[in-house]
Amino acid sequence: MELKLKWWQRFLPRSAFSQTVLLIGSLLLINQLVSYWSVAVYFIKPSYEQINQLIARQINILFVDGVDVGREHLTMVDALNAKVRDDGMTVYNQKQAQEAGLGQATYYSFLSEQMSVYLGGEAEVRFSQGENLDVWIKPPQAPTLWIKVPLTGINESDLSPLTLYLLVIGALSVAGGWLFARRQNRPLKRLQKAAVAVSQGDFPPTLPLSGSTEIVEVTHAFNQMAHSMKQLEQDRALLMAGISHDLRTPLTRIRLASEMMVEEDQYLKEGIVTDIEDMDAIINQFITYIRNDREGVREPDQINRLIQEISQQESHREETIELSLGNCPDIAMNSVAIKRVLSNLVENAFRYGNGWIKISSYRQGKSVCFSVEDNGPGIDESQVEQLFQPFTQGDTARGSVGSGLGLAIIKRIIDRHHGKIKLSNRPQGGLKAQVWLPLMDKKLADN
Repeated sequence: MELKLKWWQRFLPRSAFSQTVLLIGSLLLINQLVSYWSVAVYFIKPSYEQINQLIARQINILFVDGVDVGREHLTMVDALNAKVRDDGMTVYNQKQAQEAGLGQATYYSFLSEQMSVYLGGEAEVRFSQGENLDVWIKPPQAPTLWIKVPLTGINESDLSPLTLYLLVIGALSVAGGWLFARRQNRPLKRLQKAAVAVSQGDFPPTLPLSGSTEIVEVTHAFNQMAHSMKQLEQDRALLMAGISHDLRTPLTRIRLASEMMVEEDQYLKEGIVTDIEDMDAIINQFITYIRNDREGVREPDQINRLIQEISQQESHREETIELSLGNCPDIAMNSVAIKRVLSNLVENAFRYGNGWIKISSYRQGKSVCFSVEDNGPGIDESQVEQLFQPFTQGDTARGSVGSGLGLAIIKRIIDRHHGKIKLSNRPQGGLKAQVWLPLMDKKLADN
C-alpha cells in the first residue's frame, strides 16, 4: 500500500538517517549564527568602536591648534603631514586620496555617525584593504581633506580566529552528527532487510544486538519471531511431507488392486484410476508447495523460449493456443519455477476455457510481462485476492477441481522473483492472468 503524501512532505527527508542529519544540521546552523552574532556584537563591535575613538582623539589633537582652511590645500596638506609624520597617518586632498585608493574603500555608516559625535561635526569613515587595513576619515574640521590611518597587524584577508573556530567546531559537529545518525540507522537498516527476507520466505541468521536500548529490544523481539516462524515452517513442511508421503502407499495398493479387477467391473476400474491420478496430482501439488520453489539457480533466460516450449508440449490438445510474443530481454529467473507458473496458468485456461487460449509477452517499463487469456466464464472480482491463498478455489462458474494450491504456488514463485501477478476478467469474456518480472534484478542475481 502506497502512502499518500502532501506536496510539501515530498521535499522532506523520510528516512530516520536523513531526518536526524537534517535536525542536527539545522541546530548547528542556528548555533553558528547565534555564536557569530554574539561574538560580533560583544567582542568585534566594541573593539572597532574603541579603535574609532582612538583615531578621533588623534584627529582632535591634530586640529587642536586650528587650521586655516582658507590657505592653499597643498600648504595645508603639507602642514598637517608634517604634524602626523611620527603617528603613521597621512593627509590627502581629494585628488591625492583617489589616487591612493579611496575609491576602493567601503563606507561604514555606524562608524561615521560615531566619528561625527567624537569630532563634533559631520565626518565620514571608510575602510580599504591593501597590505594592511586602512581607515579613511574625512574630518569636519577640513571637509576637503582625507586622513588615512593604517591599522598594522590587522588584515581582513587573513583567516580570523573567530572564523577558524566556527569552521572547526562546525566541521566536527557535522561529522559527529553524521556518525551518530549512521550508527543509529545501521541496525534499523539491517532489521528492515531481514524483515523483507522473512516476508519472502527466507530466514536470515540471528541479527546482532547493537544500537540504542530500544533498537536492541526490537531486534531481540524480531530474532525470537523469526526463529518461531522458521520452526513453525519446518514443522509444517515436515507434517505435510509426511502426510503426502504416507498417502502414496495406500494409493499404490488401490491402484494395484484395480488392475486385478475383472472385465465386468471395467467401468469401476476407470473411475478408480481417475480418482487415483487426481489424488496423486494433488499430492504432487502439496510437495511442490512445501518445497517453496527454493531449488534452482536464477540465471538470465528468455521468457519467450519458455512460452514456446509450453506451446509445443500442449500442441496435442484440441484447444487452440494463440501466441503474441514481443521483443523481451533476458531476465534473471529460476527457469524451472517460471515454467511451472506458465504450465499452471495454461492448465487452468484449458480446464476452465472454451477451447481458446492466448499467451502474450512484452516489455513494460523495468519489467517483462507475460499473460495467459482464456474465453471461459471468468471469476467473481471479489474473489480475486482470495484465490491466491492456499486451499482456496474459485466459484462454481470455473469449477472446483483440485486442491486449491495451484495459484498459491504461482503467487509464491512470483513473490520470490520480486514480481507481481494480477487476475482480471476480459471484456470479451474469460480470465486474463498477467505476470510482471523485474529486469535483471541485482538481488535475484545474488540470491
